[in-house]
Amino acid sequence: MSFWTAVVVIVAILAGTIISTSKHKAKHNSADNDKTNELEKEIEALKARIVTLEKIVTDPGYDLKKQFKDLEDDRVA
Repeated sequence: MSFWTAVVVIVAILAGTIISTSKHKAKHNSADNDKTNELEKEIEALKARIVTLEKIVTDPGYDLKKQFKDLEDDRVA
């Protein structure tokens, strides 16, 4: 095998390795992006639920309803 043939073989092996590695990284990054998007959607949904809960708990009638419920529970027991 001549020197240039050996160089071509080595370059071909390195090129194949680099291409394989870059495909693997691209696939991995795509999966990470999908997971990130999924988590961002979940966070937005949780934020919306928190806003709703804050509205309920800060509603002036909420405490009054709770007090009535507590009185009913005490009367039943």
